Amino acid sequence: MSSVATVRAWRPRVAGVVEVLHAHFPSHAYPSHTHDAWTVLIVDEGAVRYDLDRHEHGLAQAQVSLLPPHVPHDGRSVLPEGFRKRVLYLEPDRLGEGLIGAAVDQPEYVDPLLRRRIHQLHGVLEDGVEDLEAQSRLTLIEERLGQHLRRQVVEPPDRSDAGVAAQLRDLLDAHVPDGITLEDASKLVHAHPAHLVRAFSREYGMPPHRYLTGRRVDLARRYLLDGRPTAEVATLAGFYDQSHLNRHFRKLLGVTPSSFVRP
Repeated sequence: MSSVATVRAWRPRVAGVVEVLHAHFPSHAYPSHTHDAWTVLIVDEGAVRYDLDRHEHGLAQAQVSLLPPHVPHDGRSVLPEGFRKRVLYLEPDRLGEGLIGAAVDQPEYVDPLLRRRIHQLHGVLEDGVEDLEAQSRLTLIEERLGQHLRRQVVEPPDRSDAGVAAQLRDLLDAHVPDGITLEDASKLVHAHPAHLVRAFSREYGMPPHRYLTGRRVDLARRYLLDGRPTAEVATLAGFYDQSHLNRHFRKLLGVTPSSFVRP
């Protein structure tokens, strides 16, 4: 690892996430401090030792650490070369302040599924243009964290819900360019966001965000065939920008938008 500390922090466009932090610290040690948010931490290189509420803990690369709001903790590297970490800071009400004590008692989890989901969400947030995908991944992470806090980790229920899936598809079809948040869809369908994602994925063989992207590509094709310029098509079809359109258009159809329509 490099001997120079690097930090990148930003606020994503995802409700519930107040900050994302990616950092490499070759020598820095955190003094005791608190946050007003839930801290979801994974280590990518090295290992970390920290005190939480005056009890010592350790975090290796296979684990996930969940530090509760308002509880003092510090942090330091176990190895002389330092550590590299990625952090999500979640608003306190996303998991509930009533579970702070449970997190103090057990702040680390060995859960490959949870860690993989957190890794995937960081990739989506770093890209910064896939709002529905970020919302979908976050709701599954929060559900899993809540299960750990309640000591009730269970596998996702193996059941279909065609009615809920169809209602979500209708909502996505009605909001192709402008999109709809998972939270708003949940209120309209009267179903938990995590259940929405699972029901849709099970019924249609793809997650909601992938379905919406496909519909946007279809819309872009129609605009391109109407002779509209690519930059305008990207906006009309609901993509973040022309590069965003190009990426998904090529992934789905194997060609760029400019190659799709020939004179």
